[in-house]
Amino acid sequence: QVQLVESGGGLVQAGGSLRLSCAGSGRTLRTYGMGWFRQSPGKEREFVAAISRSGLNTRYADSVKGRFTISRDNAQNTVYLQMNSLKPEDTAVYYCAATSGSYTVTTLYDDWGQGTQVTVSS
Repeated sequence: QVQLVESGGGLVQAGGSLRLSCAGSGRTLRTYGMGWFRQSPGKEREFVAAISRSGLNTRYADSVKGRFTISRDNAQNTVYLQMNSLKPEDTAVYYCAATSGSYTVTTLYDDWGQGTQVTVSS
C-alpha cells in the first residue's frame, strides 16, 4: 500500500490556474498508474485525469481536456495536476489515487489520498 498526500488546492478566480501535487510515500510511485479524481457536494466522485507508469500516456475527462495536464516525476515520487482556465464548475475536492492495475480502468484505483479543496469563484 502506498500513502498519498495532496497539496496545492485553494481559492482562485475563474480563468486562473492552480497546480496540485500528490506526494507518495511507503512505496515508489513508478510501479503505479496514477490518477486524479474529484468530488463536488451532492455529486459522485468523477474521473479527471490519469497517467501511465512511464508518464508517456495520459487520459482526461472531456470536461478538462485542453485545460488540465497530468504529469509525474518518478524521481521525486510525485504526481502533478496543472489546472488552467479554471471554471466555477471545477470546484471540488480533488483526490490523488494509485493503481497497481491498468491506469485506464478507474475501478482499479485502490490507494487514495485525503483530498485537497479547490474553489473557483466566478
